[in-house]
Amino acid sequence: MADSEQKAMQLMAEAEKKLTSSKGLFGSLFGGSSKVDEAMDLYQQAANKFKMAKKWNSAGLAFSELASLHAKAGSRLDAATNFVEAGNCFKKTDPNESVTSLLKAIEIYTDMGKFTIAAKHHQAIAEIYETEVADMEKAIQHYEQASDYFRGEEVNSSANKCQLKVAMFAAQMENYEKAIQIYEQVATSSLESSLLKYSAKEYMFRAALCHLCVDLTNSRIAVEKYEEMYPAFQDSRECKLLKALMNHLEEQNVDAFTDAVKEYDSISRLDQWYTTMLLRIKKSINPEDIC
Repeated sequence: MADSEQKAMQLMAEAEKKLTSSKGLFGSLFGGSSKVDEAMDLYQQAANKFKMAKKWNSAGLAFSELASLHAKAGSRLDAATNFVEAGNCFKKTDPNESVTSLLKAIEIYTDMGKFTIAAKHHQAIAEIYETEVADMEKAIQHYEQASDYFRGEEVNSSANKCQLKVAMFAAQMENYEKAIQIYEQVATSSLESSLLKYSAKEYMFRAALCHLCVDLTNSRIAVEKYEEMYPAFQDSRECKLLKALMNHLEEQNVDAFTDAVKEYDSISRLDQWYTTMLLRIKKSINPEDIC
């Protein structure tokens, strides 16, 4: 691996020398463009060698140089492809630099009208902000942009997937109105498809929990609406739990609320998002109780 890194560094030095000579008087008169082509080939080789050596930051820099040269030469698709390569390499060592590279690729793809590809890279950036940087606001921003582009290209399943991420984060940040709007929208969309209809109950369940974080009366109205929209929801374990929780909230019965959640969880494991929402709802019965 050390040999690969050393070879890559030599290739980078050769590429830089080619570029320098291409800018001189003799280079501009005698084959400057061929020198640039040779430099691009050397950067490509160097980037691959750095990848072999797992020197991800160096590989990212080599791909970035290559992308910039392609952009100057007017090869926009090659430039975008190499900015993506750079982004993938930087992701392993420097998430913010990865985002910078992917945004350069996105700018090219949107200029070329390739919105589905641009959407995928906005989604990738959102995932970086979600998992690597822990910046939920920026994650939301890029998931929403990805969703808009997917929706514009009629890639609705991917658009919904991104929107559901937005709803999840919005609820965590206590922007319940936004979360409810998205969950209800995706539930309605799911009901229009025989393949996706079954998943509607999950989105209705999530929306109802968001309602419960705000107001009991509106929660009852919402659950009644969901039962009308999707009659099968009425017999679901999710709906039965919601009705039990609403009754226990009305009675201010913390123990019964806890038991209902435990019973549901023993059959269908509740993930961290559900646990967070249910704890918030439970605290409305007794603000001092955090168990």
